Amino acid sequence: MEKLEDFESFLKNVDKISELVKDLKSSDVKIQEKAMEEADCYIATMDEPCRTKVNKTSINTNPPLQPSISPQNESPESFMKIMERDAEDRRKKRIVKEKKATALKDKGNKAYAQEDYETAVKYYSDGLDELRDMQPLYTNRAQAYIKLGKYKEAISDCEWALRCNERCIKAYVHMGKAYMKLKNYNESRHCFEKIVEIEPGRETMAKEYLTQVDLEEERENQEMNAWQEFDKGEAKARTVPQLLEKLSRPGQMPLFYCGGLEILLQAVTGCTGQTLFRLNNGFSIISSNDMVRSCLLQKTKDPDSQELCVSVLKLWRVICCGNDENQKMLMKCPVTRQATIHFVTSEHVAVQKECLALLLMYSQTPHSRRSAIDSLNVHMLVRNLMVCISQPKQQQENTAVNILENFAAENKFCILLRNVLTDSVIVPFTTILRNISKSNHHILPSLILAIGCLARDDVIRHKLANDPDCWKAFLVVFRQCSAHEYKEPLYPMLGLIINLSTMTSPVIEEHAVSLCDCCLGLLRGSDGGVVTRVTGVLSTILPQSSEAVQHVIQGDVVRTMCRMLKNTGQTATKYAIKTLTVCTAASHLAREELVKFDKKLSILRHLLGSSCDETVSGNAALCLAHCLELEGTASNLLGTDIVLLLLRHAAGDAKKTAVQRNAAIALGKLCRSEPRHLNKLRELHGIEILHSCMKLIT
Repeated sequence: MEKLEDFESFLKNVDKISELVKDLKSSDVKIQEKAMEEADCYIATMDEPCRTKVNKTSINTNPPLQPSISPQNESPESFMKIMERDAEDRRKKRIVKEKKATALKDKGNKAYAQEDYETAVKYYSDGLDELRDMQPLYTNRAQAYIKLGKYKEAISDCEWALRCNERCIKAYVHMGKAYMKLKNYNESRHCFEKIVEIEPGRETMAKEYLTQVDLEEERENQEMNAWQEFDKGEAKARTVPQLLEKLSRPGQMPLFYCGGLEILLQAVTGCTGQTLFRLNNGFSIISSNDMVRSCLLQKTKDPDSQELCVSVLKLWRVICCGNDENQKMLMKCPVTRQATIHFVTSEHVAVQKECLALLLMYSQTPHSRRSAIDSLNVHMLVRNLMVCISQPKQQQENTAVNILENFAAENKFCILLRNVLTDSVIVPFTTILRNISKSNHHILPSLILAIGCLARDDVIRHKLANDPDCWKAFLVVFRQCSAHEYKEPLYPMLGLIINLSTMTSPVIEEHAVSLCDCCLGLLRGSDGGVVTRVTGVLSTILPQSSEAVQHVIQGDVVRTMCRMLKNTGQTATKYAIKTLTVCTAASHLAREELVKFDKKLSILRHLLGSSCDETVSGNAALCLAHCLELEGTASNLLGTDIVLLLLRHAAGDAKKTAVQRNAAIALGKLCRSEPRHLNKLRELHGIEILHSCMKLIT
């Protein structure tokens, strides 16, 4: 197919040829002869399709000769060979065209990457001249058209792409963007909603695009309403441009601008005032004023200049609060970006307070967070926030921590911090931990939670887990909190340690004994939440250090875990049984302690029979298998329901095959240690089940 309009005609030809082949195979000679005549005509005309849409019909005075092929001298088999040769020729031609089109597409992509969109369109168009049904050429050209502001052309290309592939996600994305630029918001939403219909896994992406549509429509409505009020002559609407005109006067004293900004603050309250501020170039008027710029860049630090900075920051916060478009406009200004980061550590309390209030506003919604992250120097921002936190002043450290925690919810924020984590986060964080005191211990819980949010990123978690200074600082916190009864930081600190110690690290192994020693002391406390998290720390750290395992066994951890398992919540149970399993796997003494405490292993049997958590059941079965290695343990279980419990798990349909495997291993050890359990196993038809589990064990 060399032309796009041939596509439907080609399909009709295929249908017609299929009918002819069917007729050629007919047992009726007349039907065969008629089909042969029609086939001759199709073969003669197939390579000369009509491509024009203009009526240019003329009478041919030299009609073509009659086809040489006749029913008498041509069989259906010969006709099929002709068709096969024709198909092969077309296939070879298409391969050549595909290579040319792909080469042109690659050139177009290079031009697009260099922001030469006109050239990119040309290459994509040349590629389509070679191959009209190549979907990527349409979607790529549509993307270039959008950059050039040719939205209708982009939509047309997306429609053709969908004809090539009706499930093309890119076509719907670019078409949705083009419709949004044309202010056809309903059609734009329809395009983005189609993405989820085609691929439900793209729901997050589709929601982001739909949010953009909502924001764009809201912006248009705001501007339309603002102009309507301005045209009606509303007093407040007229006040904003008048005040901006006065503030644009150069060479005035700082107090003149302070007064003007205070009056402007009263006028821009509400959506209409915010929008009129933007529509009347308010951002450029304020930021380009020489006096304002001088103050914001801290070239002058007299009291009047500091007051002007406070007024500007307060104005920015008011005009941007709840207004997405204003937030984006503010972040486009270089002076704003520089001042916002610098003022986080300002010595002037009022300036620092207003700056943090502005950043807090940006950190509170996903869209505004992304706007700030895309514009600000994240490394400098975080470093200054940590300085603010480490030097408490007028309670601003709480606001700084909240900002850090809110921004940490964004993946891009964490990604940008990965390469500068040590300088911007780890060094100031560990410094604060090592210097815990009455003046700063109140901020530690929130700070630790914020670091925990950053640690949701795998790379950041890995760096924290492998940093020796972090673990040394954690030990300092444990000891300081125990010595001075600073209980508040303990709970979040234990949670952070559980998170970090899920990663295997030689640094964790090095500090495992010291950490576990601290945990043993905390296990004797009365705070249930702390005790649960301490058990969680043991369950994640002990697998990394055999020395630590021996240390906690000497510290009577087995009996402590058994007591916890008798009466505790689901989370604590999960941590306690894992800790017990690690200890019994590594130590003969731990198994003896467990059997001595619970001769019939009623605690483990209870977990096998009642727990819905597969991790708990799997660890209970594994711990039981460890204990069965002790002589006499299997005999102690005669007359109990142990065979039935293990058989249920071995024959179950657990999502984690480890549960079935561990149950089967325990069942095998049970019967080998005490053959009388085999009678119960046969009675329950368990031999076959145990045999089927062998593949899991091997």
